[in-house]
Amino acid sequence: MEDSFPWALVDAIAARGNGEIVAEPVSISALRDTERFDYTLILDRISHEVLFYRTFLKVAAARGVQIVNNPFWWSADDKYFGNIVAESVGVATPRTMLLPHKHRPPNTEAASYRNLRFVDWNGVFEYLRFPIFLKPAYGGGWKDVYKVDDPGEFFTAYDSSRDLVMMAQEAIDFESYFRIYVIGRERVHIMRYDPKRPFHERYVRDGAAIEPALHEKLQRDALALSTALGYDMNTVELAVRGGIPYAIDFTNPAPDADVNSIGVDNFGWIVENMADVLLARVRNPRPFELTGAWPQALADHAERG
Repeated sequence: MEDSFPWALVDAIAARGNGEIVAEPVSISALRDTERFDYTLILDRISHEVLFYRTFLKVAAARGVQIVNNPFWWSADDKYFGNIVAESVGVATPRTMLLPHKHRPPNTEAASYRNLRFVDWNGVFEYLRFPIFLKPAYGGGWKDVYKVDDPGEFFTAYDSSRDLVMMAQEAIDFESYFRIYVIGRERVHIMRYDPKRPFHERYVRDGAAIEPALHEKLQRDALALSTALGYDMNTVELAVRGGIPYAIDFTNPAPDADVNSIGVDNFGWIVENMADVLLARVRNPRPFELTGAWPQALADHAERG
């Protein structure tokens, strides 16, 4: 919904397109089953919020339009499965458990849960150890995220989770924290970030230089995750504890790109690099892929034992 990034991106593409490639807002209305599309490529920033747009993009992909990011995989991914992908590419993650819905989703009843056993909550707490973060497996934007310090706080938060699928995750007591843009699965921009600050102050403008070995590790992990997931626009959040980056949140195919929150320098980087990557995709189309590299990564990981 931000209003700074799209227009700046349109201008950047116009400046680099040599009059051959132009960008404009996509025009969408009721969709015929015989629809054909005049676009070569569409950058998706909103279909996770508007499901009508998601179906539009799937049809456009079926008609040969390149879509960034892949609407089929984006419809299928979740943050818990992302942890399994992270393990396969050698990226550390906090201890995590997936929890059943607290409240029954619509159109279900007791008989829908014949397979579900009661949860051993003491076992959950012993495995994760407090403090614990509760957050949706399908979600983003820090919505419905809770940090809890004891069983009472845990159950209060869990009781308010409605019918969301929640993850319970070890809280990493970090020494430093980073939010990292990965564009085109090859361009990396590391930003110091502090999730403990108010939202508008989280991008740290005056952080110290990053030690070279850590910088290399952050870049390697961010690239490995985005390549495995197959996202050409993504942000990866890594919390560093004891010199080890832990992947906290890394399935963000429509990341924050508003100049008012990320700052002028970060904004300039994302606009320029996104424009370059989109232009390259138009000039050198990539064959359609259902997912990123994670199926092979998981197979390789299983083979290594």
